[in-house]
Order: sequence, then C-alpha cells, then structure tokens
Amino acid sequence: MNDIDYGPLKQLIGIWKGDKGVDIAPEPDDTENNPYYETISFTAIGDVTNAESQVLAAVHYRQIVQRKSNDKVFHDETGYWMWDAKNSVIMHSLTIPRGVSVLAGGRYNNEKADDGSVILEVSAAIDNKDWQIIQSPFMQQHARTTAFHHRVTAGNDRLSYSETTMLEIYGRVFEHSDANELIRQ
Repeated sequence: MNDIDYGPLKQLIGIWKGDKGVDIAPEPDDTENNPYYETISFTAIGDVTNAESQVLAAVHYRQIVQRKSNDKVFHDETGYWMWDAKNSVIMHSLTIPRGVSVLAGGRYNNEKADDGSVILEVSAAIDNKDWQIIQSPFMQQHARTTAFHHRVTAGNDRLSYSETTMLEIYGRVFEHSDANELIRQ
C-alpha cells in the first residue's frame, strides 16, 4: 500500500461496523422502515493498468447488512472503489445478488467535511452513457433501478453514508434510501 496512490480511498481501508442504519424500502401498498446494523470490510488490492495508459488504485469491499429486528441478513453487496488520480475520478462498482450491477462515478474535487474527512460522491443512471446500471430481465420488468447516488464521508475512524436508489416497483416510482454511521474497528 505504500507505493500506491489510493488518494481519498485510503480513508476507507479497514473494517467498519455500525448499528445506526435505516433502510427505507418499498412494499406493495406502503413503505417499510428497517433499522439495521452492518459490517463493511475494505481491502486495498493494489493498482491496475488499463490499455497501458490508465492506472487505477483499487479497494475491494464487502458489505453485510442485518435487520435489528431478527438479525437476518437482508443485503450482501460486493464490489470495488477505484481511484483514477490522473483524472481525479472515483468509481464505485457493485453487485448485489438480485441481478443488479452498478458502475457509478464522479469527480473528486478534494472535498472535505468540517472535521477534515473526505467526501466521496458517485452516481449512475439507466440512461447515463458513462455511469450505468445493468439488471436482469426480471428486475427490469418488476423492480427496475433507474438511478443510483452514493455519498460517503470518511475520516477520523468514522464513516457515514447515504445512498439513494430510484426504483420503478409495484406500479410506482420509489426512492429507496439507506444511511448509516460506522466506526473503524
């Protein structure tokens, strides 16, 4: 990790736990509010070179989310955060076992919170030519994801995030959101 420029992603590396999560999800006739706890593990994996000209620093992660009400895992996500230092671009690729994958991205402008923590912000949309959402035929027909936005603040052994996924589900458009605060272990 010493030779590789992880840029703002360096703040993510480690194991994080949080128990203040709130998931606001769609139900056929209503909205479900799920308090949750989770563990996110971020592992530095080194750098990769694309087409002999783009160098990305990559961090692999796995996020396991459990409902407070019954300790059941209801979200298991894996993917990568990538840093393109030359172009100041952050990428977040993720996959969930529902037949949905996302490649979200955004510019990093050295934005910091009041306490000096880094702020990472990425987004993707079904009609964005650069940052896209891919989903199975079933999901396209029954629970179509049309947009994704993720904002992470990390530093001083604290990580918080808010994530919004726009869904077309149950005959309506729904703003599915998740937010949590975690502490480095």
